[in-house]
Amino acid sequence: MKAKYSSPQQFFRQRRMRLTVVLVILLLIYFGSVLLVNFNTFSSLAQIPAGLVWLFKTFIPNQHTTTYLGPIFYQLWRTLIVSISSTICAALLSLIFAVLGAKTTSPNRVLQLTVRFGASLLRNIPVVAWAMILLFSFKQSDFTGFLALFFMTLGYLTRAFTETIEDLDTEKLHALQAVGANYFQCVFCGVLPEAASTMTSWVLYMIENNIRDATLVGILTGTGIGFLFNQYFKSIRYDAAGLIVLLIAALVIVLELTSTQIRRAIA
Repeated sequence: MKAKYSSPQQFFRQRRMRLTVVLVILLLIYFGSVLLVNFNTFSSLAQIPAGLVWLFKTFIPNQHTTTYLGPIFYQLWRTLIVSISSTICAALLSLIFAVLGAKTTSPNRVLQLTVRFGASLLRNIPVVAWAMILLFSFKQSDFTGFLALFFMTLGYLTRAFTETIEDLDTEKLHALQAVGANYFQCVFCGVLPEAASTMTSWVLYMIENNIRDATLVGILTGTGIGFLFNQYFKSIRYDAAGLIVLLIAALVIVLELTSTQIRRAIA
């Protein structure tokens, strides 16, 4: 800072100036977008309270809603199974790819770059796009939803596992190599035991995330709790649709609390 700025006051003045410029640019972009789409900001904000009142009045379950519990719980269970199974299958493959793609464990540079490119490609395609692409080949089915979640999770976990392995202390790995351990012994005895806790946390996080994504995927694939929500919503059975939203939220909270306890146990 001494070489570039003559005083601390000049340094902070320059930072305030840059922040002001960024804010002005963002405001210009916002107002330009508003003009292009003819969006009235103030009237829209004024309608929010009335919209929230209508939402809470319409989507609150009532006594009649209990008649929908059977099919709702059945579809919620199917969605949970698809989410967990796709995550577990993706995690197993991601573990293999991560070992091959990490700088510290990759057998060669070409394989490392190939794995990294593939993981980036898979995870940067949204799960909704995966579902729409796979619909052409596998039609509306649970398997389509499974594959959509699987491919997105595979890319995400491969990248997360790769970074986890690279962040590990390499002293244990070097020690195993020094005593003559082969490649597989170094991986299974030096890398995976150290990374197991962090990797498990990533898997639990993806299960929680996939439960939420599976609802949206189900609307496209015509399966699971997403399809049932869409069906109730379109048939103006808002009380049943509201019950589905509450049950999904409750399920995600239960999974989050459970995963938190598991993380604490393995930490």
